[in-house]
Amino acid sequence: MGRLTREQIQFFHTEGYLILDDVFAPDDLQPLRHEMAQRIDRKVRDLVAAGQLHDDYPDEPFERRLACIYHDARDNGEAIIRDLEGPAGGGHHGIEMFKIITHPKLLAVVESLVGPEIVGSSVYRIRPKIPGIGRGVVPWHQDSGYFMQLCDNQLILTCWIPLVDANAQNGCMQILPRAHRQGVFTHHTGGNAGFLVIEDGDLPDSPQQAVTAEVPLGGAVFMTNLTPHCSTPNHSDIVRWSVDLRYQGAEAPNNVGLWPDAEEDEEALEPFQVACYPPEADFMVQSRLHPDRVADYATFVQRREAFEQVKAIAYPKRGWTPVPVHAD
Repeated sequence: MGRLTREQIQFFHTEGYLILDDVFAPDDLQPLRHEMAQRIDRKVRDLVAAGQLHDDYPDEPFERRLACIYHDARDNGEAIIRDLEGPAGGGHHGIEMFKIITHPKLLAVVESLVGPEIVGSSVYRIRPKIPGIGRGVVPWHQDSGYFMQLCDNQLILTCWIPLVDANAQNGCMQILPRAHRQGVFTHHTGGNAGFLVIEDGDLPDSPQQAVTAEVPLGGAVFMTNLTPHCSTPNHSDIVRWSVDLRYQGAEAPNNVGLWPDAEEDEEALEPFQVACYPPEADFMVQSRLHPDRVADYATFVQRREAFEQVKAIAYPKRGWTPVPVHAD
C-alpha cells in the first residue's frame, strides 16, 4: 500500500526530495487538526480565566483562530504556541499525532526510502506559521546542520506534512535540488528567530534556482537531511499549519532501548550521544525482525517524557559560528 515506484525512488535520490500530493486522504488528517484545536482551546480557556485574553474568537476555524488571537495580542499568541510546541517544537504528543507518525500510508512511503526496519527519529516539529509574522520564516539550512556529525552519511528522512493547502502565498518551503550530494555546508548561528542559516554565498546554487514545494492537504514533502531548504513568509490570512516528522533505518545511530535517568550526570549519559539528535527520544515504529520492539502509544509518551526530564544529555556541537557582520 502506497509503496513508491522505482522512478519515484530514483527521483528522490537524484534530486534530494520528492513531493507527493496524495499520501493521505484529507480526512486522515482531520483527527490531528481536531486534537490540536482542542489543545489550543484548553490554553485559550486558561488565558481567559487569568484575565489575559478578552476575545477568544470561538467561531473562527482552525486555520484562522490562532492568527486572530496572535494579532490582537502577541503575548497571548506566543503563550498558545509555546504550549503546543513545548520547549523544542515537538512538545505535543497526543494520540492523533502518534497515529500520523505511525500511519500505514506514510510508513509505506518511508519504507521505500529507508527500508523495512524503521526508527522514528528524535526530532519532530509542529509548525504554525502566523500570517505576517517573521517568527515562522526559516532561513536556508540542512537538517544535518542540527544533527551529530556521525550521522552526516546516514539518511535521516524528513517528511513535511501540511495541515492546510501549502503554497507560495502562505509560506511553503523552497528546496535546492541535487545539492544534497555535496555534503554539509557551512552554517551559522543567529539566523532569523534563532535558527541556523547557510548564507547565500555558501549555498551551492542561487536561491533563484530553488523549487517551490507547493503541496495540498493530504500530500507531503520528503527530503534528505542534506537537502538545503528554507521556509518562506506567510502572506495569506490563514495559519500555515504543518508538522515535520523524521525517520531513519534501524542501522543508523539511534537511542532506541536507552532510558535516561534524570539524576545521572553527563559522563553516565555518554552512551546517549550516539544518537543523531541525542536530547530527544528515538522509538521503533516498524520492524519485521523484532515486532516486539515497536513502540505503542504509551511507550512513545513515556520515552518522550523521560528524555524531556533530563537536562544533561548534550545537544550536537558542530562548531558553527555566529552570522558574520558584513560591511556595508
